[in-house]
Amino acid sequence: MPSSLDEKRPHALSASSATVAVVDVEAVGRQQRRRRELRPWILLLVLWLCASYLYYPAIFSRRRGAPRRESSLAVPSVADSSLAPPQQARQQQHPVPLEIHIMSKCPDARDCLADLVLPTMERVGEKVAFRLSFIGSASDRDDSVICKHGPGECLGNMIELCAAHLYDSQPMIYLGFVMCLTRDYGRIPDQDLVMDCALEHAVDFERLNQCVSSTGGEGDDGKDGQGGMALLRESVARSERAGVTKSCTIRLDGKIRCVRDGGEWMQCDGGHTVSELVRSVEQSYEA
Repeated sequence: MPSSLDEKRPHALSASSATVAVVDVEAVGRQQRRRRELRPWILLLVLWLCASYLYYPAIFSRRRGAPRRESSLAVPSVADSSLAPPQQARQQQHPVPLEIHIMSKCPDARDCLADLVLPTMERVGEKVAFRLSFIGSASDRDDSVICKHGPGECLGNMIELCAAHLYDSQPMIYLGFVMCLTRDYGRIPDQDLVMDCALEHAVDFERLNQCVSSTGGEGDDGKDGQGGMALLRESVARSERAGVTKSCTIRLDGKIRCVRDGGEWMQCDGGHTVSELVRSVEQSYEA
């Protein structure tokens, strides 16, 4: 009696079951081929995502629907009034004219320079257009100048004016030189004193001597040909036009700020200390 479980008897493969088996194999083959075809595209997609993450990290760091965070480095608006410069800063500021009128052999000139002018220039020199002028009187008979303390003072005035002329853009150089001479004003115009002070303050003695001895010929002083006597006559005339007769007179912005005469300070509206003069300069500069 035949048995359905007889393992030794070969089983017949029906047409229906054979067809199913063939279909399954073909489907698997198609899926494998499809996967092989998709691999390059998947690889390209992965590479694109990696590149996007490296170059555009903000795209991945911001969650969908989350509010966008503003950058902490906000660009200021042009119309922001808090960043607008003050009116004074927008205006071009000019140095304040500060002028002293002195005599080279005057003790009041020494005190005026040492106690007030030089310390003030050290603090606010960049805000000042400084000028050195001398007091005397021009002769009616010739081109000479009459000085209160004699011809030696006229020569001393010329020496100091030539230094200011040669170093007009460096007032601290010629002011230091003038102070050096005035500190020992009794010896002016002694040549050894002039040479020592020139050496101490980096003033070219040869050019200085050329300027003092020049008659005004072109190039005589190594700068523009204006000689010492011409400089002195011009300076004395300037003091006369300003109505200045006392050494030392300090003028700020064209007005008398302070006078040192007879060992006393006078006409010093606003005070005669360094701090008070500095404040006056700064107020005029900011006005």
